[in-house]
Amino acid sequence: MTIPKQAARRRPGRQLRRRPAPGHTRGSAWADGALLLIGACFLLPLLWLVLGSLDPAAGHGTKVPQQPGLENFAAVLTPELLFRPLWNSLLLSAGTGMVTLAAAVLAAYPLSRYRSRFNTPFMYGILFGTCLPVTAIMVPVYGLFVQLRLLDSLPATVLFLAATSLPMAIWMTRNFMDAVPLALEEAAWVDGASRLAALRSIVLPLMRPGLGVVFIFVFIQAWGNFFVPFVLLLSEARQPAAVSIFSFFGQHGAVAYGQLAAFSILYSIPVLALYVIVARGSGNALALAGAVRG
Repeated sequence: MTIPKQAARRRPGRQLRRRPAPGHTRGSAWADGALLLIGACFLLPLLWLVLGSLDPAAGHGTKVPQQPGLENFAAVLTPELLFRPLWNSLLLSAGTGMVTLAAAVLAAYPLSRYRSRFNTPFMYGILFGTCLPVTAIMVPVYGLFVQLRLLDSLPATVLFLAATSLPMAIWMTRNFMDAVPLALEEAAWVDGASRLAALRSIVLPLMRPGLGVVFIFVFIQAWGNFFVPFVLLLSEARQPAAVSIFSFFGQHGAVAYGQLAAFSILYSIPVLALYVIVARGSGNALALAGAVRG
């Protein structure tokens, strides 16, 4: 029995590897270099924060501290500088997130489950609302708050921040709700559940990861918002941390860089902790969604 020459030349377990073209290698090197440059642009400010927070004599430049210590953290760990502003930020951001999420779910449900000729124009109107900058409406909003005597009110500021975040939240929530099969709700209706009961027991548990994404999006927007609380909240006792950070900028250009870096690190911890908590809950919800669909 003769074996063909081509089959005899092939060896099991070995595959021919194509050499990358010279142009492809150069393009990959340029792409890697661009990614490294972009990564350095994000890494250098974080490096300055870490090094500056440990340097009692920190400046605007990035340098390794000669005598690292925790003096900057001890200086900012006071009720006036850190704890009260963080508590105000937590109330402002969490309240904005919960109000926005509740309104977005109620607004997205009919847009997702009912077909109407007004759905598309309404969604485009919502999309236009996301393009409107807050600075363009702050003058009439300030006048309205003055007439209604709502200045320096945390609940009123929460409602306004929720209103500014609602267009994008409705758009995102509607997309997540479209992914939930309508057949599951129909099965609940057959069993005698109302629409609100089906929404609460079927739709919301299955779209919990999407709700977590929307909540984090709104929370981070409110957490880092400086302009709105700066205009609407006048007293220092109600100002969030995004506004109280001005206390580290003194007169005549003097800046407490070390304390500013330490405050910035502590200011970012609640957002990171929230992201970790919601990410774990989203994983459980995804498992629940797969079990119900299976």
